[in-house]
Amino acid sequence: MKTTAVLGCITAVFLALLISCQQETKDRKNQPASAKATSDGKALKPSESGYAEVNGLKMYYEVYGEGKPLVLLHGAYMTIPLNWSEIIPMFKGRKIIVAEMQGHGRTRDIDRKISYEAMADDVSGLLKHLKIDRADILGYSMGGGIAFQLAVRHPEQVRRLIVLSGSYAHDGWWPDVETSFSTINAEVFKGSPIEKQYDSLGNDPKHFPEFVKKVISIDLEPYDWSRDVKNIKAPLFMAIGDADGIQYEHALDLFRALGGGKMGDIHGLPQSRLAIIPGTTHIGMMYRMDWLVPMIDDFLDSDLKTTPPTF
Repeated sequence: MKTTAVLGCITAVFLALLISCQQETKDRKNQPASAKATSDGKALKPSESGYAEVNGLKMYYEVYGEGKPLVLLHGAYMTIPLNWSEIIPMFKGRKIIVAEMQGHGRTRDIDRKISYEAMADDVSGLLKHLKIDRADILGYSMGGGIAFQLAVRHPEQVRRLIVLSGSYAHDGWWPDVETSFSTINAEVFKGSPIEKQYDSLGNDPKHFPEFVKKVISIDLEPYDWSRDVKNIKAPLFMAIGDADGIQYEHALDLFRALGGGKMGDIHGLPQSRLAIIPGTTHIGMMYRMDWLVPMIDDFLDSDLKTTPPTF
């Protein structure tokens, strides 16, 4: 089979999974909670929403609940409803902050290159707008890259860091996945929930092809933040699926640099944590949140003592 055909198949499968994933979200009737209706049937509404003017951007955000702040950063092409509607109610006793990145959803694009660094600076500006000195940060996929950069560029604002299916170097992806990025264009999203939501949230449909091209551009240029990320001081919980797009060695290399890779009963526990979730793809990570939220809560609430348990 020719290389182009292989890449076309990879992209088609990736996007078919993405589209079916979003359709399944709409069709599910038995989920324990959603942002539209909580388990007791009451509508869940943000306690605060609006636009923060940061770095020339009018960034749309929503705030839910009370407690220690936890920021959720969405994946590429996603929005608050598409990425987080099922998940926000799962976090109890926390102030959940969600936002839409440059060009996504209700945050209109500006004449600025989309980059992980710039989006991290935007999130930093949002926290200042909300008068939050320090927060826990959770990023999924593209949001994971933003989370890494936020911890590198604005360490004083990050208490603890959770990265789900995110990379800190371009070659952290499996090679066939990284190669497939160059084949993604607006046509493959035609008729998908991503295209429909782009239109429904007030964006000009004529600019959708430009939006798709601009977003994927962040993964078409080589990047490697290994040195900086391995010096992050905030405790990190990194999770990937066993059938994810992220290479196992990529996650393991960072975990070892942050104190992992040793027998905890002898050497003590590292403050950072790693999980490889079984039977889980990159997109499927969002369908494992019933597993992940208890792990995340334990990580965020733990005193992270390094003393190993004893009998």
